[in-house]
Amino acid sequence: MSDGRLEAFEARIARGDLVEADDWMPEEYRRQCFRLIVTHANSELMGALPEREWIPRAPGLKRKLSVLSKVQDEIGHAQMIYRVAEDLARPFGISREQMLDDLIEGKAKFHNVFSYPAPTWADVGVIAWLVDGAALETQGALLRTSYAPYARILRRICAEEAIHLKHGEDIVLTLASGTRAQRAMLQDAIQRWWQPLLHFFGPPDELSPNSERTFRWRIRTRTNEQLRQSFLRKYAPKVLSLGMEIPDPELRLDPETGDWHYGDPDWNEFWRVVKGGGARTEARLELRRMTREQQGWVLAAMADPTSAA
Repeated sequence: MSDGRLEAFEARIARGDLVEADDWMPEEYRRQCFRLIVTHANSELMGALPEREWIPRAPGLKRKLSVLSKVQDEIGHAQMIYRVAEDLARPFGISREQMLDDLIEGKAKFHNVFSYPAPTWADVGVIAWLVDGAALETQGALLRTSYAPYARILRRICAEEAIHLKHGEDIVLTLASGTRAQRAMLQDAIQRWWQPLLHFFGPPDELSPNSERTFRWRIRTRTNEQLRQSFLRKYAPKVLSLGMEIPDPELRLDPETGDWHYGDPDWNEFWRVVKGGGARTEARLELRRMTREQQGWVLAAMADPTSAA
């Protein structure tokens, strides 16, 4: 740009400065931040649904309260993140209501893992331990993002996700040390979730047209593969230590590099799911549509208290 604002902006980023909501920023920076953050918000909102199904069926009052608390946290995370997305989207003329409309109409993306069924109690444990573990890898790296409002709320979100992780770990350890049927249930859940977990971090970065700018501007700070390897280093040994099998005959640790080699995770399946073809995608979007319709009068009353009279 002729006025030098872009050069000054990039110099700030290179120095490690943070960008506030009311600072000048290139439109493409704003767009890339919004794309990342609204997807995160959508994922928190949709991510509450698999475990929500288990609130009335959790074994015992303590487990029910733990799952209920976790679901409440996820919805609260979504609200905070949508608020950050609103500030970014205002110059584009996109409201929070539009973001939600785009989500429930199937126009917006959310994480692939929330399109899969959770048929057993072991799924609840695997989601809270391994899926939230994957989320913490991603969100922990984003604590160093250059967009300051997002980095600030992530500090609180990561702290709460760490508690969710312990909740999931407790369920998994209980099942792993339980009866033969409980161990088989846990093994079955790991079998079904392993590929979605590898997909969680996204395809190789060279397939993304946005990678170069998002790293140069420090919107993101670690590549998809770096995050995937960090997850594998931490959790593959833990899963194996429980006596569980990982459903990948090619999975092995390279002792020289510390990296884990894994088989083809079937990226065609990943793209099918993120484009709306997941086993539970439509059913969960329909639940969100129905909920929004039923609660429409509450939103109207909050916007105009006289309308409730």
